[in-house]
Amino acid sequence: MTGDGTSTATGTGSAGDPARGEVLLIEDDAHIAEALRYLLSRDGWQVRVHGDGSDAMAVIGLVRPAVVVLDVMLPGRSGLDVLADLRGDPVLSATPVLVLSASGHSIALAEAASARGPDGEGAWPGAGETTVMTKPFSNAEVVAAVRALSGGRRAA
Repeated sequence: MTGDGTSTATGTGSAGDPARGEVLLIEDDAHIAEALRYLLSRDGWQVRVHGDGSDAMAVIGLVRPAVVVLDVMLPGRSGLDVLADLRGDPVLSATPVLVLSASGHSIALAEAASARGPDGEGAWPGAGETTVMTKPFSNAEVVAAVRALSGGRRAA
């Protein structure tokens, strides 16, 4: 556990520059978080895990990850609220996000996919890509989504 409330794992590959090889996983379910951390670290990513929505923006700003993997249902603040704040932040808005949601959250998925801008009309100016994935998902799907969001590169 680090001083910012996150825990870190590094894969066997060289993750290199944190802006290029670090994933911030914001997930409160310990079993899912550990499984995803293991999976992504085996692919060479440095993975930080954080489990609370209330201070997720502060952690994103501190870590400045290549990709954020964000659960919709979080304690303290929903992942969709975190996503809206992220897309509205002039410094962090370009951060790509993989949104994880239970299959029953169809309205939440539609909101996350549209990521409306401050005028409610279009995407946030300069917003990074948002990909939505429903649980359950395969290991290969998660790795492929993170790679695609990071520009198609593998961390290792």
